[in-house]
Formats: sequence, C-alpha cells, structure tokens
Amino acid sequence: MTRKLRFRLPALFLSAALLLTPAARALTTEQAGKLLTDYYIDDVPQSVLEQPTVQQMLAALGDPYTSYFTPEEYAQFTSSMEDTNVVGIGVSALMTQEGLLIQRVYDDTPAAAAGLMSGDLIVEIDGKPTTGDNALLAASWLQGEPDTRLQIVYLRENARHTTSLTRRAVTIPATYTELWDGHIGYIDCDTFGTDTLDHFLDGIKTYGDEADHWIVDLRLNGGGEINAAMSSAACFTGPVLMTYLRDGSGEINSYGSQLDNQTIYPAIVLADGDTASASELFASAIRDNNSGILVGGRTFGKGVAQSVFDQEPFPDYFPDGDALKVTTFQLYAANGSTAHTIGIVPHLLVDPAIAPDVAVLLTADRPADGTEGTLCIEFGWRWYVDLDTALSEAYRPAFIALLEALPESARLMEGVSSHGDGWSTVTAAQLADQYGLTEYKARTFSDIANSPYRAQIQQLATYEILQGDGTGSFRPTEGLTRAQLCALLAQALHCGAYTGTSRFSDVSDDSWYASAVNIMASMGLVTGVGGGRFNPDAPVDHQQFITIMGRLAQKLNLFLDLTADEMPAEVLSDPALSGYADWAKESVWLLALSQQGLLGNTISLLWQPLEDIEPSAAATREEAAALTCTLLDYIGILPG
Repeated sequence: MTRKLRFRLPALFLSAALLLTPAARALTTEQAGKLLTDYYIDDVPQSVLEQPTVQQMLAALGDPYTSYFTPEEYAQFTSSMEDTNVVGIGVSALMTQEGLLIQRVYDDTPAAAAGLMSGDLIVEIDGKPTTGDNALLAASWLQGEPDTRLQIVYLRENARHTTSLTRRAVTIPATYTELWDGHIGYIDCDTFGTDTLDHFLDGIKTYGDEADHWIVDLRLNGGGEINAAMSSAACFTGPVLMTYLRDGSGEINSYGSQLDNQTIYPAIVLADGDTASASELFASAIRDNNSGILVGGRTFGKGVAQSVFDQEPFPDYFPDGDALKVTTFQLYAANGSTAHTIGIVPHLLVDPAIAPDVAVLLTADRPADGTEGTLCIEFGWRWYVDLDTALSEAYRPAFIALLEALPESARLMEGVSSHGDGWSTVTAAQLADQYGLTEYKARTFSDIANSPYRAQIQQLATYEILQGDGTGSFRPTEGLTRAQLCALLAQALHCGAYTGTSRFSDVSDDSWYASAVNIMASMGLVTGVGGGRFNPDAPVDHQQFITIMGRLAQKLNLFLDLTADEMPAEVLSDPALSGYADWAKESVWLLALSQQGLLGNTISLLWQPLEDIEPSAAATREEAAALTCTLLDYIGILPG
C-alpha cells in the first residue's frame, strides 16, 4: 500500500532545470528504494531496486526529473529559486560584439546612483575593452570585493561617458517589475520561489495606479514551487481552482489559491520552449480563467511534479543535508488537460523573441474620440492596437507576426470614424494588403476551401499543429497511412526526436516516419500488427483511427480518462456500436457517446454523426484533422 504524502504541497516542485549528479554517498540503496517504492508515480521495476548504487538505480529508472542531490547540489537547487546576492554594481547586461548592453538597472544599487540606464553600452571596465576576446569575461569584471572601486566607460546615444562606482552587496531579484511606456506593468519572472509572490504583490502595488495592462514574462522560466506559481497567478485570477494532482495510487486532489486578485486588468503572458512546469501551471491558470492572453512559443511540456525528500521529514535518511527529488504526481490544469509533452499552446503563436513587441501592440488605449487609426481585436478580451505604432519601422515586424498568428475566431475591426465609435470588420489578410505588408504570410493551405472541415484544418494550421505536403497543399481528401497518422499526431503533440532503436523490424531508423512511429508506440497510442512489424504503409480505417484518438483523449485529459475507467459494461452491447470491433468500442463510446452537455444532450467529438461513419472505410486527412481539432478544442488545449 502506497503511503500518502502528508507534506506534499509545501515540498512540491515543478522544475525542468536538472543537475547532473555524481554517485550518491549518504543515501543508501535500501533507503532510496523505499522512497521510490512508496512515493514514485509509477510502479518501480525490481530491476531498478536491485541496482548496486543509488546513481545506477536512478539511471535504470530512466526518469529525467527524479534525481539525487549532494548537500552542495541541494543548496544550489534551492537557491536557484530565490533572489541572488552578489557583490557588484546592480545591472543586468547582455553580452554583444559592441560591449555589455545594459538591460536593466536595479533600484538602490551603485549603478542606479551613478545614473546608468537601460540601453547604455559599457565599452570599457577599468581600462579594458569589453569586446573581442574580453567579451565573455567582461560581465565578471563588474563583480568583486565589497567597497572596491571600478571605472567604466559607456555609450549613450553615441556619446561617450566615464563614471566611477564602488562595488557593494546587491540583491538581484528573481522577479522584477517596472513600468513601460507610462501605463504597462512589466513583470519579469525567472523562477517561482518563496520570494515570488511578494515580488508580484510589491510590483502591482507600486505601479497599480498607473498600469492598465500587465505583461508577465515567463520566457526561460523553468519552474519552481507550485504554491508560488498558483498564488502569483491569483494576482490576476483571484481565488480559483488551478490544478489537479494525481498520485501513483490514483488519488486525486485539487488545489488553488485563496488570494484575491490584485488588479482588474489582464495579464499578457510571454512564453517560449523553456517555459516549463510551474510556469506552465501559471499560464494555464491565466488561460482557463480568461484572465489574459498567452503570446510566444509553445511551452516545454512538463506535466509531472516532484516532491523533494530531505532532512526535515527524513532525518535518518539525509543527515548531511542531501536530498532526493522524486516524481510523485501527474499534473492537470483546472480544465483537466495536461501540458505533458504537448505543452501550452499560446493564443498568439509567434517567435518568442518578438513576443514583447507583440504584447506592447495589444496595450493601446481604447479610443476616446474617434476610432480612426485604431484596430480592435476581440479575442477573449478586447484589445486595441494603435496603427501608427504598429506600422512604424520599430513595430512593423511585430504587427505582421500578430496578424499571422490571429485565428479566425478572433474578430478584427478597424476604426472608421473620426468622431464617434464607428468600426468596420476586416480580416488580417485585408489589413496586410491595405497597408502594404508584403512580408505577411497567411498560415493556411491552398486546397482546403471546399473541405467541409475547412475551419478545423485552418485552426490547426494557425497553431502550426498541421503540416502540409511542402508545396502549400494539405490534400484533404487523401487517405492516411499508419505512418502518416503517427506523423500527424507527433506534430500535434509537439514530440521531440526518438532516440532509441526502432521498435519494429519494418520501420528503419532512417525512414522519414521512424521517429514519429516509435514515439507514438512508446506512448501507447499505436501498436504493431504482430511479428515485430508495424506495417507503416497500410491505410488507417475509421475504427482504427477512432481507437487511437480515444487513447490520446485519455492521455491528454483527466476527466476523459476517468470517464473511460468508469465505462459501464453494458455499453459494449449498445446497438450504436454494433458495427465496430470489440477492441474499438470503448474509444468509440468515449468520443461519440460518453460526453453530455448542460441540458443532458450528448456531445459527440467525431467529425460526423456516428451512424454515418463506416467503421472499415479508410480515414482521410481532413477527417483526421477534424477530430484532432475538435478533441484539442473540447479539452481546452487549443486557445478559445
């Protein structure tokens, strides 16, 4: 019997940042084995428990998030989620070929006292140039012993300036707030730790009277503590349910924050491929509660949480200050969806590097007297874009990226009244043509206009979940081979490359579909046909396709998984399923008959009525796209 973790929430970490650890010294294999057996999310194979060292046990377990920390590594791990104390001048700088470009000057620091500003370019430190061979070392020259002096030369608007500063102890906050353009609160959050909520509260209190929009930058934020992420998100959502956690025994608990929202204005959350774990929980809380909008790249995709076992609960196991981090929970958003592998899909999928500029474009004021020169976007909230700013040289690339990223569900209206509240509905393509944005490229396919599933195909194309044939076509009416279906799903799930040897004798490692087939098989979504073969070129029929999508639905959503587990036995004899093989009936029932609306009506996720689908007929590419889109939309993975 698996024991319950009474201290689970305070000790729960959601971090994608890992350390490579040497062989464990303090923790014994017997102790490690007991912790893994009692608390690991899955059953631990006996072959893992029989390994001679803790390091070999963890390697055999094969979980990249379960790891042992020496005392030094554990101290580093915990400190990585806190503010950083250094001796220096108090700036954040970017190394460039021209010198150190100051990104931020922190308050109450030598740099602030000396009048340094964001955008200043440090070209010399104590007579040494910060370019060339010195570029990688230059940042370290800013640090040193307390009360030591240094002289820097910097450029501001091409003018050369020299100043002397005295190094002292400064705190570099892991979360920092500043005001942009006099009305945008910008919160740069690098990790979620014990200080994070205080930083959010202080920042919102400091600029709350001035800010009418908030940008929360979670790019490169690899996670942290679950409580910190939830309470920080509550600054925008208020007290709501935010997550479900399921442990290895199947017990499910729900969590949220009781904190009242600290602002009535929306959050524009910036994300990228390194936005992971607790950051994904923050992002899903904003998404699920319509408390803002997500802008940038699809996130990392980590839907499991770890508990850290250390000296506090287990003094006999960790007498020297070491620790063991163990994957103990599956993590789900409030809507039941998981970010594991698939990540969080932002409302506006753009290059993360340009995401801040896109965010700024969305923060224009609502026009007070006349709408001309303003674009209104209704997408969750109502966003306004000043067209003079959007068409300027500085913001033109961001405006093009914004137009390309807008789904058809977003309503665009251009102001047409010099006095009054007149608006005219417009499309992104029309705006691009009207304003000569020749770089604009619509995310669509040339051959889907006549498809009955054009809207679903288009939505998947906007979020880059579908790939065409390389010529701009989708070929919607063509059939799907088993290999092609695996490729479609691997793209939808945002899977990386498969690194092992092929699971099937007829799927060579150098085939274009090898990675997709093997990943889908490793996830349990597809199986072979017997004899170690996969038969990749065989067509997929409807009942095979629905079966695979039913398995996917269970993987992606907690509630659908629970529904499948509780399926009444009598449904297998339902006349509506009589044409399907026994192995397909559960998935067909799950996707076509199990879901009910508020009025008790049956909600089918299939592309057409169940009675109109021939089980043994070949599935087409457009049908596959339709069901994929409907499923991802229904469980809340696609932005609404």
